[in-house]
Amino acid sequence: MSYYGNVEIHETHKMKREEEEEMEIYANADPSNSSDVWTEMDNSVTRHKKLQHTGSYSVRMKNSRAAPVCLVLLCFLLLTVVMVLSVLIYTNNTNYTEEKHQLITNITNITEDRDALVNKIINLTEDRDKLLTNITNLIEDQNRLQAKNIRLTQEKDELSSNKQDLIKQRDHLNQEKNELLKMDEWIYYRSNVYYFFKLKKSWTESRRDCRNYGADLVIIDNREEQDFVDKITAGEKVWIGLSDSDVEDSWKWVDDSKPTSWFWHHGEPSSGGGQVEEDCVLTVTSAWADYPCNAEFQWICEKRVFK
Repeated sequence: MSYYGNVEIHETHKMKREEEEEMEIYANADPSNSSDVWTEMDNSVTRHKKLQHTGSYSVRMKNSRAAPVCLVLLCFLLLTVVMVLSVLIYTNNTNYTEEKHQLITNITNITEDRDALVNKIINLTEDRDKLLTNITNLIEDQNRLQAKNIRLTQEKDELSSNKQDLIKQRDHLNQEKNELLKMDEWIYYRSNVYYFFKLKKSWTESRRDCRNYGADLVIIDNREEQDFVDKITAGEKVWIGLSDSDVEDSWKWVDDSKPTSWFWHHGEPSSGGGQVEEDCVLTVTSAWADYPCNAEFQWICEKRVFK
């Protein structure tokens, strides 16, 4: 209820109390004065009605003036509330818009950072793969180089060994050359040299003398060489490098090889008829015969120039 309505009710109650007080006064007054009292009461009632009419009019006037004021105040209050709400909504919308833009910016930045990180990871992966490929290639190159180094080392060792062999061969050839120069009577035939000793010794002693010259008793491999030996010995009996002194009837040359050609005289080898050991061989007139090794004959030495 409004302020003006409260005032009107208060005035009405006030006037009722005044009327009741007047009626009590008149009731308690002297009867002789009753006519006056009633006259006064009538006047009072008339006055009360006038006051009541005047009060009601004033109240209505006040109510008619209070309503627009309340309406204006209410409109002003509503406008204020609307403005405050509008400001709040605008502020909130502005804040929300800024936050949205900020979030969008942050998301964009995060997305860009993520894409950059992904690209960096891809680049690092590619670099890693390239590095692994390079390492694999380097390992393969290293293995090839090691294999090549091993091969070169082996070739170097082989060359060094060949060099040593060549040096030995050179020294040997020089030695043989020097020996040949010292032995003018040695006869050269098919890469070998031969020397006919006209002294007479046993087979064992004859071989020892040959070995002292870096040679050995002659080995006859074919008919041509047999004819050459017959030629330089002029048909003399000479020891050759064939014997079966180790195993009976197992003939072998002084280099432990088996004969490839045989030039035995008729009835040879005879082994002395079992009465005496005939384990060594001599040649005479293009044929061989076995004799006791302690018999003394001339001998022929053979030295291989190119071994």
